[in-house]
Amino acid sequence: LMCCVGLLEGMQIAFFAVAKLPKSERGSSSLALKTCHCLFKNGGKNLPGFMCGRQMTVTLCFFIIARVTTINVDIGNEPNIFGVSDPIQRMFNLGFMGAITTTILGSIA
Repeated sequence: LMCCVGLLEGMQIAFFAVAKLPKSERGSSSLALKTCHCLFKNGGKNLPGFMCGRQMTVTLCFFIIARVTTINVDIGNEPNIFGVSDPIQRMFNLGFMGAITTTILGSIA
């Protein structure tokens, strides 16, 4: 999922860069030309639709990855991770650490 997030982030940057280029400078590869044709047909109305779908997909991936990476320690019955105090362990159990980590790594990857 992290690779998909990285690909979607890269596609967003590439599509906005290509949107500023004239048709003659968009390349000669058949796949690139088909992608540009699909994105910019109907007066460029497909690009915003792709961006909305991309953002929803990235958000869903972050939620799934954050849930998978969340630590859930039973406070008082199990040792706290890294030996932290109980209030900090409660904060870790909320899933913020997984969400922050995946957001940073997913955006950089």
